[in-house]
Amino acid sequence: MNPTGTAAPETGNKPSGRGFLRRFRRHRFAMAGLAIVLVLAFCCYFANIVAPFEQNDQHLLLGAKPPSWRHLLGTDQLGRDYLTEILYAGRLSLTIGLSVAVLSTVVGTVLGVIAGYAGRWIGEVVMRITDLFLVVPPLAVLAVALQGLGRSYLIIVLVLAGIGWTVIARVVRGEVLALRERAYVDAALVLGASHLRIVLRHLLPNLAGVAAVSVSVNVATSIILESTLSFLGFGVRPPQSSWGNMLSQASGYVGTPQGYLLYFPGLAILITVLAVSFVGDGLRDAFDPRRKQ
Repeated sequence: MNPTGTAAPETGNKPSGRGFLRRFRRHRFAMAGLAIVLVLAFCCYFANIVAPFEQNDQHLLLGAKPPSWRHLLGTDQLGRDYLTEILYAGRLSLTIGLSVAVLSTVVGTVLGVIAGYAGRWIGEVVMRITDLFLVVPPLAVLAVALQGLGRSYLIIVLVLAGIGWTVIARVVRGEVLALRERAYVDAALVLGASHLRIVLRHLLPNLAGVAAVSVSVNVATSIILESTLSFLGFGVRPPQSSWGNMLSQASGYVGTPQGYLLYFPGLAILITVLAVSFVGDGLRDAFDPRRKQ
């Protein structure tokens, strides 16, 4: 009961913190994926400590050599330790993936809430804009935008986020349309709660699961898109290096003794994307205990 003597509005089906952690820990693939992501992130962001050699430490007379005990992943054409270069390149790839995921999720969530809660013509305008972005081929838009705006890290993040918010906006709108019909929202309105308070207090907490899953999915998607762009020659430019950039530089070595220059960056992308996807599956199941395992 509140001070006026009337019943306080229910706060909705907010996920329990302890229950969420318990369900997430039971998801073995998610825990394994989380461990892999954390190890990769630590190794890449602390490459100056973990890497066996200095970045861009060239030995031209050594050239490209296959993996050995001294160079676990071999050396590239310039005689640089390939494991070291992959770790430093992973720092940029992971940063782009995480930055794009967070930015696109924030934008998509805000627009989805506006479209779902405001309704009427505002929601229709937002959804028609979303549909417009969805029908445009993303790679074509990215290539043209990066060609005209430049290929700096910031431009790549903004362009990728600019086309990555659409899916989460549609999902959030659908969730908000269902949530605003709940009894606790009507009760809050009757008690005089403002629309902003209802959104912040009652709607956004119930969208935490959708947002968390969106971030994990967008991280994997952004890493793949950035790698594809770099492989096609529209991504980051040297001296910056990413896993996609390394794939592009080694694309001519398929079927040669130097093929490992292509395989190891590709393997890093594959492992990262799978691990992040497993984490996303675990978050989805943990936030929605009604899902069948």
